[in-house]
Amino acid sequence: MGQSFEQYQKRKLISSYFSVVLSIALVLFLLGVLGLLVLNTKKMADHFKEQITISVFLKESAKEVEIDQLQKGLAMADYTKAATYVSKEEAAEKHSEEIGENFMDFLGYNPLKNSIDVNLNADFVSPEKITEIAEEIASKSYVAEVSYDKPLVGLLSDNVKRISLWILVASAIFTFIAVLLINSSIRLSIYSKRFIIKTMQMVGATKTFIRRPFIWTNVKLGMLGALIAMLALGGALYYVNDSFPDLGLFNDASLLIFLFLAVFVLGILISLVSTYFATQRFLNLRTDELYY
Repeated sequence: MGQSFEQYQKRKLISSYFSVVLSIALVLFLLGVLGLLVLNTKKMADHFKEQITISVFLKESAKEVEIDQLQKGLAMADYTKAATYVSKEEAAEKHSEEIGENFMDFLGYNPLKNSIDVNLNADFVSPEKITEIAEEIASKSYVAEVSYDKPLVGLLSDNVKRISLWILVASAIFTFIAVLLINSSIRLSIYSKRFIIKTMQMVGATKTFIRRPFIWTNVKLGMLGALIAMLALGGALYYVNDSFPDLGLFNDASLLIFLFLAVFVLGILISLVSTYFATQRFLNLRTDELYY
């Protein structure tokens, strides 16, 4: 009978520890994902901004030396990420592939112009700066037209600011919720041992002596939960980087090391602080209050 009760208590204890570790791991994983979003918000925004293309259409009278000089000048400019010359033959071929038929068979000639496609560095992708750049390029006598998607540029700039703000707000809210969830799990775990705490206190054990094993146990559970969260976060990072290699999530190793260390330290700190206050609460209760 005694052995059966002992096994029951052991299973109950393991179940309690498992629930604490699982809740810590899930919450820290979500916090890690949010941290990753916060740290990579600018990188992701820059990636989308650098997809914006300015098309510089050239006049038929433009000389080869002028075109070459313009392309080199654009490629060397501070605002340029890439400048690619596209002949009207290449443009016609690409357009024909997109619409699924050769439009020149109907027209009898190629109405397209030679052009230079310019991808800008992310810092220069804003309505004001692109307008200045477009006006500067358009001032060349051999440039026929400078074209880009103005509504898209404005929409992208506004949405990047809005999304960045909401990610920060969501991160703050989820961090608060995460602390509450982990704190609740640890408090429930300690609640089941409230009579043991009071018994130890009644036989003369100091508060520090009583708290120490609880804190150490839950800190170890917090470390285990953090390690599980880090493994899950690493798997998620690998999957996202494999699906979207252009984001270059593994390029900044120091940033990832900081994120993983933050998750690990956060798991320890939340467990330590939550355990301290949970045990302190039961230590301060009167014996008759333990039943409520």
